[in-house]
Amino acid sequence: MHKKITLVLLLFAGTVFTVEAQKKKDLLDEIAMLKDSITNLNDSISKASRQVNVSVSKAALFEKENTELRDANATLLKNLSSFSQISKQNTETVNKALASLKAKEGQLQFITDNFSQNDSTAIGILTQAKQTLGPDAKIGISNGDVIISNSMDFLFESDQDTTLTEGARTFLPKVAQILIANPDRQVFVEGLNITGEFGLTYQQSFSVANALMTVEGIKPENLNILVKDGNFKEGINIRLTSNKEEFYAQLKEEFK
Repeated sequence: MHKKITLVLLLFAGTVFTVEAQKKKDLLDEIAMLKDSITNLNDSISKASRQVNVSVSKAALFEKENTELRDANATLLKNLSSFSQISKQNTETVNKALASLKAKEGQLQFITDNFSQNDSTAIGILTQAKQTLGPDAKIGISNGDVIISNSMDFLFESDQDTTLTEGARTFLPKVAQILIANPDRQVFVEGLNITGEFGLTYQQSFSVANALMTVEGIKPENLNILVKDGNFKEGINIRLTSNKEEFYAQLKEEFK
């Protein structure tokens, strides 16, 4: 009886031990699985953390690049604005220069046209003078002025006389007709002297001018008397010149 009870107890104890051993093994296996899960979880967390750090670094890098790009764009826009302003200023400068050049061209054209017109007028007067005074008359053009010349011997009774000859009294009214036909011309009666006796030469020049003024239609205000060194030439020149005062007034107005 006692043996049976002991055997039963032993069997029960063995069964209990076996069960406990099994539970312990299952518990250890579960602990091992939990450890593996924790390890895997830690690995995942570490990996995720690394990815987060990489993402943060990339985000910071992108932000920096974005900031640099914005600064670069701002600088570019500023430079473009400055370039546009400079370009505008340069365009205005060029336009002003072109306008100034055009004005200068107009001024030069005015001078050229005036000289061309004066030369054409002088040629016309020269042709008219030759037709009026004859082909043997001493007539020329110098700097746009028409010059009608004659000697003292032809004009005066003697070198020391102021009395006009018969030929001069016939010749000068013809000259007067040329002056009347060109009222816009200033007239200079130039006495040329090589001896220095300018007083006598002036009186002789006055005699010629007075003979011209006696002809109806001559404007005394257009007649001027001038005496100068003839540089080895003696005689009287009657110079028809353009109104230089009027020309210079127009020129001054043009160049304002």
